[in-house]
Amino acid sequence: MAQELRQSLKLTQQLIMTPQLQQAIKLLQLTRMELVDAIQQEILENPILEEIDEGEETDAVNKELPNGEAQEEPDRLLSTSDFREIDWKQYLDRQSVDDYQGGGYDDEDRSEYESPVTRATSLTEHLEWQLQMSDLEGLRRRIALHLIGELNDDGYLTRPLADIAAAQNWDPDDVEEALLGIQEFDPAGVGARDLRECLLIQMRLTKNDNAVLKKLIEHHLDDIEKRNYKRVAQSLGVAMEDVGVLIDELRHFEPKPGRPFGGIPTQHIVPDIYIVKVGDEYVVVLNDDGLPRLRVSRYYRELLQADGKARGKEREYIQERLRSAAWMIRSIHQRQRTIYKVTKSIVKFQRAFLEKGVTVLTPLILRDVAEDIGMHESTISRATTNKYVHTPQGIYELKFFSIRASNRGAATRSPRKP
Repeated sequence: MAQELRQSLKLTQQLIMTPQLQQAIKLLQLTRMELVDAIQQEILENPILEEIDEGEETDAVNKELPNGEAQEEPDRLLSTSDFREIDWKQYLDRQSVDDYQGGGYDDEDRSEYESPVTRATSLTEHLEWQLQMSDLEGLRRRIALHLIGELNDDGYLTRPLADIAAAQNWDPDDVEEALLGIQEFDPAGVGARDLRECLLIQMRLTKNDNAVLKKLIEHHLDDIEKRNYKRVAQSLGVAMEDVGVLIDELRHFEPKPGRPFGGIPTQHIVPDIYIVKVGDEYVVVLNDDGLPRLRVSRYYRELLQADGKARGKEREYIQERLRSAAWMIRSIHQRQRTIYKVTKSIVKFQRAFLEKGVTVLTPLILRDVAEDIGMHESTISRATTNKYVHTPQGIYELKFFSIRASNRGAATRSPRKP
């Protein structure tokens, strides 16, 4: 069968994800702290945007209604067609759309990986990775792996080598050689048995050949701790001023090599929204504390309105920045409004929980909330991920109250505590 090339015309309708729609979706899935950072970054990049000071009266474009909804933009300079209400359902009803760059976008796959939580590398993992790259082989590599597991959070080996060798029936010389290999690893000073050894290892690895400083570390750390500087000066045969210089140099060393890898950083949770009981009803209140309030600069609007003051490229630039600023404000209002509506729906479904706690938590899926407020499940997923609500029963992530449709069966099991 012969092959031939043929041209044909095909008329199709396709929803294009504009940069403005991308921005709205991005802001919706940001955490509260990320949103504050994004707003501050936009203020730095866009001169049209201004942050409203506390107590300053705002104009209609920036005012918010009590229920968290924003008033419409009245400025005649902005085309109302550019700022229509975002049709989330029309956009997200499609399982896959092409964005404005032509790339694929799959909502169902995206929701599984949105807002990933990263974990810092631990000291043990960092050392084990270096062990794989080291020259230690065979038994000494196995001993080194065991010694890495013996290190405390500060990177010190507190158990005597003789006890470790006896417990594992290893030759003490092999254990010593394995420890010396670990002491060559990063961070400098790891694997030391005390502070003196830790500081001396750091001197050696940094090729610091200051003999006086080495003598101070070997014999006078206790005197430094007790601030007995006169005795140190007499013992080392140096002036008091030189002791101060040595101490300043000593401060550049790290007494706890494992400090950068130690523990999990404390994360302070600030609720995005509050559920407060007023009488017999539960009221939803957005938390706007600490969230920058924005407005369009009056100066640039007046400059654009004034005839002859802004022409050509200057006028085009101001108009472009003005549209970007207005979209930013509208996207933030859209985000807050979506979170507000989702929480209101959750309150309706989970009233028993608000009264009695997790033992009576109602099985709920994202589709239930989506159908209740007329939005797509993917929008609900973005609006609930890493967003926290303060309830009479404590602080919970919004996603705690609902599950995916594929996990409907799991909803009948006892809920886990946050």
